[in-house]
Amino acid sequence: MLTLSRWKIFLVVASLLFGLLFTLPNLVPSGVLPPWLPHQKLNLGLDLQGGSYLLLEVDTEALRKERLTNLTEDVRTKLQEAQIDFSGLGVVGDTIDVRITDPTKVDAAYTLLNSQLGERLLTGGRDVVMQRGPDQHIRVSFVPQAASAAARDAVSRSIEIIRKRIDALGTKEPSITQQGSNRIVVEAPGESDPEKLKAVIGKTAKLSFQMVDTEVAPEDVAAGRIPPDDILLPSDDGFAPAYVVKRRSVVTGEMLTSASGSHDENNAPAVAFSFNAIGTQRFAQVTSQNIGKPFAIVLDGRVISAPRINSAITGGSGIITGHFTEDSAHELALLLKTGALPAPLNVVEERTVGAELGADAVRAGAISLAIGAAAIFAFIILAYGLFGVFAAIALVINVMLIIGAMSLTQATLTLPGIAGLILTMAVAVDANVLIYERMRDEANSGRGPMASADTGYRRALTSIIDANVTTMISALIMFQFGAGPVKGFAWTLSIGVITSVFTAVLVTQVLIGWWFRAVRPKSLPIT
Repeated sequence: MLTLSRWKIFLVVASLLFGLLFTLPNLVPSGVLPPWLPHQKLNLGLDLQGGSYLLLEVDTEALRKERLTNLTEDVRTKLQEAQIDFSGLGVVGDTIDVRITDPTKVDAAYTLLNSQLGERLLTGGRDVVMQRGPDQHIRVSFVPQAASAAARDAVSRSIEIIRKRIDALGTKEPSITQQGSNRIVVEAPGESDPEKLKAVIGKTAKLSFQMVDTEVAPEDVAAGRIPPDDILLPSDDGFAPAYVVKRRSVVTGEMLTSASGSHDENNAPAVAFSFNAIGTQRFAQVTSQNIGKPFAIVLDGRVISAPRINSAITGGSGIITGHFTEDSAHELALLLKTGALPAPLNVVEERTVGAELGADAVRAGAISLAIGAAAIFAFIILAYGLFGVFAAIALVINVMLIIGAMSLTQATLTLPGIAGLILTMAVAVDANVLIYERMRDEANSGRGPMASADTGYRRALTSIIDANVTTMISALIMFQFGAGPVKGFAWTLSIGVITSVFTAVLVTQVLIGWWFRAVRPKSLPIT
């Protein structure tokens, strides 16, 4: 066990070099190290660097209503295209109900809707179910699996869109994690303004281009007589308080390929955009058929501009004008470029950690780490003498390996992570205590120093592995089901468990093996 195999020496030397190379960037100022050396540094978490914390909740109820609204419009469009007269189309609870006027066309309408509505599920079948009702009624509703799948998809898509929006702000290493079934935790280190963060990530940013219905008289609008194909939307364009627009969108924000801040012909701030091939084709077709008519640019249910079509727009690009400032134009471009959220986000909790408080936390963490290390070093050296010095050296290498591994993986160090680091050092010393106590027992029973050391490592290894496997399982459970600081603690602890076993067993073994080869002792220094 104590033979100085080349592979053992190679692993110890390689680990020492790794620890030095990837820990060094955290100890020296930027720009000092030559470019060929690693430059990755530890990312400090929100509690150490300061920043903003948001707990967001995906509005699954709004998502459900939107899906029902879209399905209602699909029913309307399919029946109109097939020239099947109907009445009473609307949502009742979670079901869409429609009455077919002509009893001879009920079967045709049922077959049409059953074959063309909804999407196919991975498990087979479609995500909508059809039912016949009395008096020529047809009912359409989503299957339960579709609702839960849509909610899960909304959360995962929201996380990706939030990540893109925060990255566009320049915030480094944001932490965006799911909590529970419909909540998202956003931690943005270095971002001290949560209002700015909410303004960017909280907007749904659903963009659509819809034709304005100019045939509806103002008195009808005032009386609330809006055609079923239309909807009244409030306006922010400064020309009219509201517009009656067609429910069906001509083009949607999903068809945009780019968006950027720009200026119009009067040098006022605007947003330039361009469509993909499908969007270009649809926009060209609609504008060529509606020259002289206005169309509405709708953002999150509000008309931000309603320009008149002067000629067919076939180039697939244009600009959005409105009451923009330079900042608001760039912000809208950022939102459009990163895509719309599938559902609104509600802020459940928000807090800000100041940079000064983060600096205090760093100092407190460094002091606690130094005190913990000094106490551990003092104990192990006083208890085991020279072998305690070897264990202390192994602990230093252990800490370098942890910091190096976290720097390499660009992991985020949090205050609980520092606690995990201190706990890791204690666990590593515990492994050395098991080994040395076993050596002492073997020496007291009459074995020679080499045999005692060899037996101590061999027989203590089983207990060390058992103890660290249980610790690793606990860390993995915390990492899987925890959030925020709990994950930071679990990640540091997981890395520490692996490096602790390596340093406590292999590094001390090589050091003790060298000592045996150089001194050839008659007895162990720990008896």
